[in-house]
Amino acid sequence: MTTLLILAVIVLAFLVVMRLHRVSDLAAALRGEREELIPEKDNRTSGRMMWVVGFIYLALFTWIPIHFKSVFLPPPASTQGVWIDAMFHFNWIMLGIVFYITNIALFYFAGKYFHRPGKKAFWYPHNNRLELLWTVIPAVVLIVVIIYGLYVWNRITAAPDPGTMEVEVYGKQFDWTIRYPGKDKQLGATDFRLIDGDNPLGIVTGNVVTKRLADLQKELEQAEVDRAAQAEIQPTDQLADMDDHIAHIRRMREGIMNLGILMKEDIATNGGNSKYLHGADDQVTKEFHLPQNVDVELLIRSQDVIHSVYLPHMRAQMNAVPGMTTRMHLVPTITTDSMRLVTNNPEFDYILLCNKVCGISHYNMQIPLTVEKPGAFKVWSILLPSFENKSKVADEAPADSSKAKVATDTTAVATTTETKKN
Repeated sequence: MTTLLILAVIVLAFLVVMRLHRVSDLAAALRGEREELIPEKDNRTSGRMMWVVGFIYLALFTWIPIHFKSVFLPPPASTQGVWIDAMFHFNWIMLGIVFYITNIALFYFAGKYFHRPGKKAFWYPHNNRLELLWTVIPAVVLIVVIIYGLYVWNRITAAPDPGTMEVEVYGKQFDWTIRYPGKDKQLGATDFRLIDGDNPLGIVTGNVVTKRLADLQKELEQAEVDRAAQAEIQPTDQLADMDDHIAHIRRMREGIMNLGILMKEDIATNGGNSKYLHGADDQVTKEFHLPQNVDVELLIRSQDVIHSVYLPHMRAQMNAVPGMTTRMHLVPTITTDSMRLVTNNPEFDYILLCNKVCGISHYNMQIPLTVEKPGAFKVWSILLPSFENKSKVADEAPADSSKAKVATDTTAVATTTETKKN
């Protein structure tokens, strides 16, 4: 009810003002005054009001960011974030200077040079020097801004030092999965054809290849049995779909067998340095932790659509693109506990967001990030289970073990290849 009364008062006030304005127009008409001829007094009043409006406008523009500073992001929590903030501050200071100069000039001239009877504006059609001045100065400023931006970008995207810790951030609708290297300090190889419920990232190991081939073989046999059983009762188009499905399973099986051959050859060539020997002890988790003051290289992948790894408190962002691995590195500098003191918020958490609209549950695609001391991070990572519990033999001789696992799985393909050649 109160709201309706307030609205009614506003509407009535508006109507009263309109009627008073109409009365003023009628009085001027009775005095014989022309509507388009505005008295100098009214023009002077309008000009002075422009100064008042300009002052209020600039005062509010200055007051709002100061008053609402508490809702801004806290200080950058990474080395790269400091560089980003410095670049933003440079740009905002430069834009602020231009903004204040142009707006002060705008309101000043609007108030000073109000219309007076008998006065005409000075006609100033062209000035080559002035044109050159306001063309060259913005061009030079833009060049400085671009060079500064490229300098910061090159620092952020520079190749990390050898031995930098790698962490994989894997996105899919609508969650994140994090992978850490195990005791060998290296992330293993991945292949999308190995993705299933037990292996959401497609990590490649000998056991995974063996299991995936066995599953595909069972799936192929069952599909062929179903095809034969329904050959007499299904329509032609349904049988064609079943044939396509069987062909797809065979292609998948052959591709994984070829992967096994490639894995065997890579191990034979590179020995313990083969990327196919480092996946078994990888640690896959839904929790995201990073150590303080340690350079970290984030390897970013996507399973389905374009996502974006966005760490606002670190001032870091990089797209997650299907079919490729993007990278960014950062050095977290402020622990979660310290940032809670800085923000005076005991419930504060860093957060990893997806800031690409990736589907109907995009808003759910976020997880907290914990930044902690290196010692605490090490304790936490030790407690993470490895992707695959390796046997004692595999620990002592990983290359030979992996060769044995792959050799069995790839014999059929090798035999088939030789038969085709003959």
